[in-house]
Amino acid sequence: METAAAALQRAASRGAEPAGTVRVTASEVMGVEVLPPIFATLRERHPGLVLELALGSRVQDLLRREADIAVRMTPPEQGQLIARRVGSVQLGLHAHPAYLDRCGRPASFADMSGHTLIGFDMVTPFIRAGARRLGSISRDSFALRCDSDLAQLALMRAGAGIGICQLALARREPRLEPVLPGQIDWPLETWVAMHEDLRQNAACRVVFDALVDGLTRYIGA
Repeated sequence: METAAAALQRAASRGAEPAGTVRVTASEVMGVEVLPPIFATLRERHPGLVLELALGSRVQDLLRREADIAVRMTPPEQGQLIARRVGSVQLGLHAHPAYLDRCGRPASFADMSGHTLIGFDMVTPFIRAGARRLGSISRDSFALRCDSDLAQLALMRAGAGIGICQLALARREPRLEPVLPGQIDWPLETWVAMHEDLRQNAACRVVFDALVDGLTRYIGA
């Protein structure tokens, strides 16, 4: 629950210049690879802002004020939230060019059987739904298993094998080359959400708007 001190701080942030603490929750890969430039611009334009970034796969409860704003890859299901859909993040298979030079470039899913595949360990409902888009590829197909998106990305960048990465992220990464481009259709709806009670909070509003704008640009890049 929000403390009295935090509530007073939020009330003070409703002046002309946004100021105060805003806590944003997001996945690891979004928080590390996508959000930092947005946060840097926010701090440059609004030095009175204090930004907290909570990263992880657990969905923090905005109604209980575990965070002020959430960047989510699934549609928010709770009521009393202001939510904006910013687009769909497309996923695809990628690998380091050095790995593909060494092991060959698959021309079909059948060719993947001879490759080192990087993927998930625990089979969650989210993974189970998305894995249907990978054809015959399953948990047993992965020689390198990890539930951290950042660790999977690091393994791909190191040339360890073929894994799944956001297309928008891979396009700006020279160490990643598409594998079987266009043969996987795995879109993740991306949303920015906050509690409706914060709509008049200047600090939360400016961060919310910056995230919507920045993520829309990222997805469309």
